[in-house]
Amino acid sequence: MTISPKLQSDLAFLDGRREAMTGTLREWCAINSGSTNLDGLKAMHGALAEAFSALGAEPETVTSALRQVVNRDGEKLDQPLGAMLRLVKRPQAPVRVLLTGHMDTVFAADHPFQSETFLDEDTLNAPGAADMKGGLLVMLNALLAVEQSALADQIGYEVVINADEEIGSHGSAPFLTEAAKRAHFACVYEPALADGTLAGARKGSGNFSAVIRGRSAHAGREHHLGRNAIAAAADFIAAIDKLSGAREGLTVNVARVDGGGPENVVPDLAVVRFNVRLEQPDDAAFFESAVKHVISDINDRDGYRAELNGGFTRPPKPMTPKLLAFFEALKATGDELGIGIDWVPTGGCCDGNNIAAAGIPVIDTLGVRGAHIHSAKEYAKLDSLVERAKLSALLLLKIASGELPNPGLFEEAA
Repeated sequence: MTISPKLQSDLAFLDGRREAMTGTLREWCAINSGSTNLDGLKAMHGALAEAFSALGAEPETVTSALRQVVNRDGEKLDQPLGAMLRLVKRPQAPVRVLLTGHMDTVFAADHPFQSETFLDEDTLNAPGAADMKGGLLVMLNALLAVEQSALADQIGYEVVINADEEIGSHGSAPFLTEAAKRAHFACVYEPALADGTLAGARKGSGNFSAVIRGRSAHAGREHHLGRNAIAAAADFIAAIDKLSGAREGLTVNVARVDGGGPENVVPDLAVVRFNVRLEQPDDAAFFESAVKHVISDINDRDGYRAELNGGFTRPPKPMTPKLLAFFEALKATGDELGIGIDWVPTGGCCDGNNIAAAGIPVIDTLGVRGAHIHSAKEYAKLDSLVERAKLSALLLLKIASGELPNPGLFEEAA
């Protein structure tokens, strides 16, 4: 199938925009917007609001809920998060899509990776270039192309850009869930792999902290009176590590242990932080039951007290028949543009997990092609800025025209 002359004309809006998009990407990457850098997130929010206002709707600021964290002393604290950016256009249109992305990066204000390098004329190494400031540009330019089209009245959209995705979307997930209920389908602009491969099914994820308290004592004179929290934490770690593989695809990663002090003092506190990934929704209950049993065993010891914090914040995203049909529609769209589209399951997760759990199909790697995200080697392929904007624009316009069925109605259409 070839692209109709009318749609070719609509996509022509994006031709020649690479230079402007590259310039904007460099400006955005120069703003440190680490997840906990509230000043930097505010600056990034302002830059995005200015850019997205070109769509002809007033960007809104939506306050994120507080995030509860456990500090090194085992205390629970409420952490403020950056605000979300929201924009709504034609909410009563017959086709409604949710488009989401995140403005935060994993690079804190004091991280050494703060500047850009051109690895070649097509490859920009910069913080957030792929994950996902490049993706936000793809989203914006795809929507600008839609707005130039006579088909624009047939499709409405809600844009939500959060500021806490890299730390689990604790403050924005409820809002994203509600937004998903207002849409037929969703597009998320996480990066594709360098070769253009997308993420299909995704594992679910949870972050936990176990606070283990013992009893301090002099390590020489009164060692017998102490209760070593680090030693108890070691038993806890060994027990939960054995849960990896207890269900197919279930993994436990102990990432950090806080606690301890001078060598001549029995330590009375340990905080164990760990991440869990799983393929099946039922595995969450299995793991939580198992880890609570380990916590209970420690609490049964004389002089010890253990508490589990955190939980699963991203459910698994399976490859359902409806989602597969959406991917096949994207593949057909890519074929018309000469873009090969493929997808693979991944252990990574994102806001697409939560949106899928709300009941609508979502493709969540529609951003730039890139690699080495979450590292100082992160890069974006600049030729994919226009390429991927055209892919999203054509997908949305074909759905708006009825040439492709509405992904949210695939099952009903079948």
